[in-house]
Amino acid sequence: MTRLRTLVLVPLLLALAACAGVPASDMPARRAAPEIALPPMKTFTTTDPIPVERSNADMARDFLELAFFMESGRPIPVLARFEGPITLRMTGPVPPGAETELTRLLGRLRREAGLDVTRVPAEAQAGVTVEFVTRATMRAAVPAAACFVVPRVSDWAGFLRARRGGALDWTTLQQRERVSVFIPYDVPPQEMRDCLHEEVAQAMGPLNDLYRLHDSVFNDDNFQTVLTGFDMLMLRVFNDPALRSGMTREQVAARLPDIFARLNPRGERIASAGPAGRSPRAWVNAIETALGPGAGRSQRRAAAEQALAIARVQGWQDARLAFSHFTLARMAGPQEGEMALTNLLAAGTIYRRLPGGAVHTAHVDMQLAAFALSAGRTEEALSLAVRAQPAARRSENAALLSSLQMVQAEALDRLGRPAEARTVRADALAWARFGFGAEDRVRARLAEVAALGAPPPGLAVQTSRLQRGYME
Repeated sequence: MTRLRTLVLVPLLLALAACAGVPASDMPARRAAPEIALPPMKTFTTTDPIPVERSNADMARDFLELAFFMESGRPIPVLARFEGPITLRMTGPVPPGAETELTRLLGRLRREAGLDVTRVPAEAQAGVTVEFVTRATMRAAVPAAACFVVPRVSDWAGFLRARRGGALDWTTLQQRERVSVFIPYDVPPQEMRDCLHEEVAQAMGPLNDLYRLHDSVFNDDNFQTVLTGFDMLMLRVFNDPALRSGMTREQVAARLPDIFARLNPRGERIASAGPAGRSPRAWVNAIETALGPGAGRSQRRAAAEQALAIARVQGWQDARLAFSHFTLARMAGPQEGEMALTNLLAAGTIYRRLPGGAVHTAHVDMQLAAFALSAGRTEEALSLAVRAQPAARRSENAALLSSLQMVQAEALDRLGRPAEARTVRADALAWARFGFGAEDRVRARLAEVAALGAPPPGLAVQTSRLQRGYME
């Protein structure tokens, strides 16, 4: 229901550079970021969604948890959806690019999810309103949210009036008639696009987020940035004519096998992965403490360690265990390069064996490439940065793609291939304008990569572990 700004995955180059533990004055190899003019912004124009690669039985279980529970764990008593055609309008100070992104999104919802959704003028009444407000305005009202969706109101003023009562309680709905999505307009284009995808999808479909769903935007780890094949299938099932508003969980469960068999015949031939188990609230709280605001460094580190301990006790071998390792790697201090590397390798190994885990692996590879660059293992950094880029492109993650290209360009420079480096760096900056937005943020990212300089004694030895199995 709410995309958490606290869990948005920003590349960790500064954290990994800090693991080198060398003061700037002792790093003669540090380079200044090249001073070049920023090229025009690049945007994604074609979509190649990550396909569904799981059994229908497992996805039926996932659907019930997505559709009949809130993120807090509160049960939703009945299915409540729009009945009939859905209208959508966009209001407020619409940022550049939003019109294009909405057009692409609505086209996908019609083609891939089979939704009868129509755009109407801003002044018209609509079932779904997408309103843009300032980030400061949003944070003043909902501090932890990057964006969010609420029922029974049609504008921001209506939300402010209704938030103290029970009108915004999704669990009291019998049918959806009016829903509003609120997105800040003064954020990077990618953040705006990501919010548009997840919140509009939840306005028309399931409300819950599940950390185990690595192939979905309905997951607060935020690795997936645009709607996947799994998400489109969930939306198609949620709005299937065999279901209707007011049905209980048991009534919906009885009809799901036939619906999934009809909509996804391939899923009938895939064996179930077995029980997944719900994520204990203690694990979710630990992850959110580690990655969220308001906690000190020691508290965040302790929470990350607790999350990993819980994941191990649960016996998980899925994305939740990988994310626990990834989160602990983020907590590494200046002298803890070994700890960060160990947990990154563990996360990457798990993600690599998960169907649909390519973009997660790409995030890990970007961190490892930064590690390798800091350790003077330039060829390995180049290899990691290059191999991760197809997954970043396919998932339409410009922030990740540009970071990978910046590492690639830096590696090429250090290998004495400046002409290639210039070409790659120019492309990186064009994608960075979409991924990071403002020019100062783009140049800051470029400077972080250039600052990955000489390693402390021992880090090169640690990083040589990349050759022992992970990179094959």
